[in-house]
Amino acid sequence: MTKSGESSRHDAPTKVTTDSGIEVEPCYGSQDAADQPGSFPFTRGIYPDMYRGRVWTMRQYAGFGTAEETNQRFRYLLDSGQTGLSVAFDLPTQMGYDSDGAMAQGEVGRVGVAIDSLADMRRLFDGIGLDDVSTSMTINSTASILLAFYVALADEQGVARDSLSGTVQNDVLKEYVARGTYIYPVDASLRLVSDIIVFCSREIPRWNPISISGYHIREAGSTAPQEVAFTFANGLEYVARAIDAGLDIEAFAPRLSFFFAAHNDLLEEVSKFRAARRLWARLLKERHGASDVSCRLRFHTQTGGSTLTAQQPLNNVVRVTVQALAATLGGTQSLHTNGFDEALALPTQESVKLALRTQQVLAAECGVTRTADPLGGSHYVEALTDEIERQAVAYLAAIDELGGASKALDYMQEEIHQAAYAFQMDIESGERTVVGVNLHAEDEEPGRVGQPDFSALERGQIERLTALKADRDDAEVRARLLAIRDGAGGTDNLLPPIIDAVKAGVTLGEISDALRAEWGVFDG
Repeated sequence: MTKSGESSRHDAPTKVTTDSGIEVEPCYGSQDAADQPGSFPFTRGIYPDMYRGRVWTMRQYAGFGTAEETNQRFRYLLDSGQTGLSVAFDLPTQMGYDSDGAMAQGEVGRVGVAIDSLADMRRLFDGIGLDDVSTSMTINSTASILLAFYVALADEQGVARDSLSGTVQNDVLKEYVARGTYIYPVDASLRLVSDIIVFCSREIPRWNPISISGYHIREAGSTAPQEVAFTFANGLEYVARAIDAGLDIEAFAPRLSFFFAAHNDLLEEVSKFRAARRLWARLLKERHGASDVSCRLRFHTQTGGSTLTAQQPLNNVVRVTVQALAATLGGTQSLHTNGFDEALALPTQESVKLALRTQQVLAAECGVTRTADPLGGSHYVEALTDEIERQAVAYLAAIDELGGASKALDYMQEEIHQAAYAFQMDIESGERTVVGVNLHAEDEEPGRVGQPDFSALERGQIERLTALKADRDDAEVRARLLAIRDGAGGTDNLLPPIIDAVKAGVTLGEISDALRAEWGVFDG
């Protein structure tokens, strides 16, 4: 493993064959240079050799209960062959509340790990060098604080900031559109997004400062073209804000990353990824004159959580495999495969290992890595690619007429709601079939998976937080919070004072409260 947590790219083997010994070319189809993998507009992939040079990063998402428990899962996954870490945070952490706050009661550690302070971040990565892994953090409204914890921990470990590798999601617009874990008014939230992009470009250049997420838009019920269009509408808003903050597009666009869902319609999903690469490249070239390097769409994929069923949960193993195959045939750079039991509860260790092994089988045994864009040239796939792009362009035109993503939140919400309703009505009517639900259904008791004692977990987290607050310099805490509030009222980048604060023991909830006091909250 390299310091980034990913195997390094290498020269493609001189000869690759099928299992029957038939030689496989790096790419098939048109000889037009513009229609080759690695060439603008990147329809067929962002690298000429794709997975012959490096298999996608296997980045399983983990986070539950305490930092110690999540650390154990991280170590288990790394020992099992995972090549990157991905952190899920609990709702209080996502919403800017400490575990001892009234709003956090009953939610601590339930859907992710509780991180209140730098001390929690230390426990989360105990025994894991930050220069040895690539870490993705699924966090948005409090992304600046979690990134500050990570940078402060790297400073403690003696790890140079310019060697840190990973991603912070930092995509707050999709929270207003599809997910709901927003805190501040839209413009204040976008200020934080821009501050993170600027800070990363200057201090941690190997870090992806944003992962523009279509995943949650799709999980909320959008169609594939809507997922592409609304994700790119948000992305274009972030690009414009970063340019307004003084950055040249070449200083940050190569580090933009994206996050998409993979659902069950195999060939539509493959076509979606191809259309997305082409459309994003064209948008950045046409609107900002970006270089080819800046136009490359790099993305992570997660299999569809909303497609998993509590009925006959073992059927989900097949669904996850089909979805993972769509992601890899579509050219993803990294992949998370869901556990088959996630419709019931947090995934068990056994289901997590099977999900990882699913990726490993695809990479090692099915031949998908042997040639780039293996479905390119299929009449059906090419037609779907064109149609998804056409529909996405139409949605983007409507959003542009409304003034851009930040002014079109209601429009995007309504389009998603209508698509989700139509999808569910198709299931209810039987026009759309789901095996085990309305096709080949059986009378059965729903599966049950054991759960941790969340009450005990919450008490333990609060006890640690109480001890932390009792053992710090209160005067310094007050000074650091005042500096953050002053910064929020001005225009200077907020990351440096937030990093100074977390090093002084200031907590996530306290920093969020300081920003709430200055900016207020989004009232919808």
